[in-house]
Parts: sequence; structure tokens; C-alpha cells
Amino acid sequence: MRAREISLIILVSTLAVVGVVDADGLRKNFYKKSCPQAEDLVRNITWGKAQNDPTLGAKLLRMQFHDCFVRGCDASILLDTVGNNQSEKVATPNRSLLGFDVIDDIKTQLEQICQGIVSCADILTLAARDCVSFPFKQPKWDVLTGRRDGRISMASEANGNIPSPFSDFTTLGQNFAKKGLNVNDLVVLSGAHTIGVAHCGTFSRRLYNFTGKGDADPSLNASYAESLKKQCPNPANSATTVEMDTQSSLSFDSNYYSILNKNMGLFQSDVALLTDRSSAKIVRQLQSSDAFFSEFGKSMKKMAAIEVLTGNAGEIRKKCRIVN
Repeated sequence: MRAREISLIILVSTLAVVGVVDADGLRKNFYKKSCPQAEDLVRNITWGKAQNDPTLGAKLLRMQFHDCFVRGCDASILLDTVGNNQSEKVATPNRSLLGFDVIDDIKTQLEQICQGIVSCADILTLAARDCVSFPFKQPKWDVLTGRRDGRISMASEANGNIPSPFSDFTTLGQNFAKKGLNVNDLVVLSGAHTIGVAHCGTFSRRLYNFTGKGDADPSLNASYAESLKKQCPNPANSATTVEMDTQSSLSFDSNYYSILNKNMGLFQSDVALLTDRSSAKIVRQLQSSDAFFSEFGKSMKKMAAIEVLTGNAGEIRKKCRIVN
């Protein structure tokens, strides 16, 4: 037998033992030997907190999105500002993020049983999945692990990378393409708007001054627009929030696509999905719950692998808010 053939057999055997490794270096059950309790502990803590806060899934899912779109999924969103360097947390798109205390609690407990082993980036990725999955009592998508934590977090990088609720289809497509995500991923991941709330200022222009002439967005369902105006008088109160998926903001389901087809998408970025023929077709297909859950899992796996740090890159933070 040739040496090359022997090497190939050894490689295949090794992969069979440790689990299939993705091209980005992530794999299932990364902590199986180094910290076998890790994933169960993350799930148990997250489920306990989700039981007392049904809005937590939306909070952690949004935090993961905002992390992955800036410097990749490296937990840079968790770092506090130090000195004159303002971290991502203080950037305008991130000021309303919530749930940092949950990640802190999980990290503290993991450090007590597996010191310096589990990254904050993996904790965030697992916790977001587990929190959204809590009502179903089973994971809604697979999470590969093995990420390491970044050491850099700059507020100046957030605005140009995090998708904006004011964007048109072309801008959204370009934003996602820069991260290795396609149109299908764009439409599927927009479905995260099926849970959570939004501040009035993120959409009030559609109600009161769409073209700068004191008009409303004509593409917005008229009855829905009147309902939003009652909740968000002009000028917008920065503290007031409304459901992104009207009457269904606590249910992770495909209802987002149903209301979108009724011209009841809340953001300009939502209605933008209907302005392109290919994305509008995907919106129609995702009204099926089975199709949405299946595609969402695939796109989350792709997003959670954006520019990840693995191997010897980055570090394993002792505390998620500060570098070692």
C-alpha cells in the first residue's frame, strides 16, 4: 500500500473519531473531552432564564447577528469600552442590545468547572440557539463549536457592517454578500424578525415622512400603518417599542413571511425583500413552517461561521467583557 493511501486512511479514521470538521475549523461536540458538561450547562442556564423572560430569545439572537456581522463571530460585541477605544457595544445599532448579563452568568459557571476552556463566542452561539429553542424543548438547529474570542472591538466598524432597517434590497444584498451569505440567506435570516420588538424611531419615517414631504410609505398596509401611528405618535418616543411580527412576537414561527406578503413588514428592509423577484419568491415559499425551520437552521450555520477564529487564533477569555 502506498504511503499516500495510508495517510488518507489515517486522516479519515481521525475524522471519524473527533467528528467531521467543517472548512472553517468548527465541529460538533468540540468540548466533548475538554469540558463534556459545557453544552448541557449552557442549555440549562439559558432555558431557566428563558422561562422567566420569554423575550430573551429575540435578545440573544439579535446579539449574535450583530456580533457575527462585525469581525465575524468572535464575541467582539461582548467587550466593554476600555480607555479611549469605544467598543462595538456603544455603536448606535448596538445600544439597545440586551442579554449581556446572561452570557456573563453562563461564563462564570463554566469557568468554575472548566477554567479557560469554553469561549465566549461559543457561549453566545449556543445560548442564542437554546433560548430560541426553549418553547420547543429541543434544538431548532445544529451548532458547531470551536470558536475562539477576538481581542478587538471598535464602535466605528459597526455601522458599515450591521444591516440597517432602512436599507433597500441592493444594499442588503451587498451587505450579506460581503459576509459570504446569498439572497436565500438574506430572506431566511430576516425571518428572525418573527420574534422581538423594535423602537419607533427605526420605522417612523415610513409613517410620517417617507419621501420628505410628510407622507406615508404607500407600500405599507393602510390599516397596519394606522395601528402603528397610534402606538408611535410623531415625533417618535425613543423608549416606545412595538412588535416586529404583530400579535406573534413571542412565537418563533413563519408568520413573519405571511404578514410580509400582506404588506405588513415593519422595516424598510423587510418590504425590500418583496422588490426583487427572486427574494419575493423565497418569501412565499417560507410561509411554510417546515420550510422556514429547515432553511433557518442552514443559514444560521453559515452565519455562525463568518470569519471565525479557530486553532491558535484569538484567545479564550476568562471574562467575556474584557480581554485577558
